[in-house]
Amino acid sequence: MKTLKVVKIGGKLIEDEAKLSSFLKDFAALEGPKILVHGGGNLATEIASRLGYETKIIDGRRITDQNSLDVIVMTYGGLINKRIVAKLQGLHCNAIGLCGADGRSVISIKREIKEIDYGFVGDITEINIGFINSLLDEGITPVFSAISCTKEGELLNTNGDSVASEIAIAMSGHYTTQLNFCFEKRGVLADAKDDSSVIPVLDRKDYESLKEKKIIGEGMLPKLHNCFNALDKGVSNIYLGDFTLLKNDSECTKIGK
Repeated sequence: MKTLKVVKIGGKLIEDEAKLSSFLKDFAALEGPKILVHGGGNLATEIASRLGYETKIIDGRRITDQNSLDVIVMTYGGLINKRIVAKLQGLHCNAIGLCGADGRSVISIKREIKEIDYGFVGDITEINIGFINSLLDEGITPVFSAISCTKEGELLNTNGDSVASEIAIAMSGHYTTQLNFCFEKRGVLADAKDDSSVIPVLDRKDYESLKEKKIIGEGMLPKLHNCFNALDKGVSNIYLGDFTLLKNDSECTKIGK
């Protein structure tokens, strides 16, 4: 089977124009089918503030009320997505910008209210493999913003790591899938205060041990949960690193079973 590379880029990388440009050059140069997924929470927070909207965060997670959702759709699906697509076109990578509503590509349900009401937040239930394959077969690179859609047509804010991992899982029946998470760190760190303490290979046993000892930061835990879930469900290779991750000699963390 062909290898499909699914790459997720985080908010702080998106905000650094020099690093983003370097990353997009490396992404555009990747051979074979590829998919890019992005968020943009920090910029959405900034724009919401300009508009006079308060952003509520509980336990590191955004509460998405109607005003927040409107800003997220404008920022993720519009401003960030189209800037990235335009830059990729300038690098001769034929990209198309999407959210989950386009082609019913990423279907979700609104998150159930338990202890906290997260508002208009989606949990993914379905990936439209046929639609995504039709784009890849035409040599088109999908660029997904972190927005999903219900079957009834409601847009929902959705974790970008989850979008990337669920797409990689769904496509693993048709491709050998490689999932890459690019963010501000070089990988998973053994010491959160030491950027050079990258763990080269992290398996589940070591992960559980480091989590129990509270060595891994809380912000990294949801990302690693997505990693191990994807590995268990058919994704072949998973890497975490900074904007240089797609370079052959990049230092990074590989997730192992």
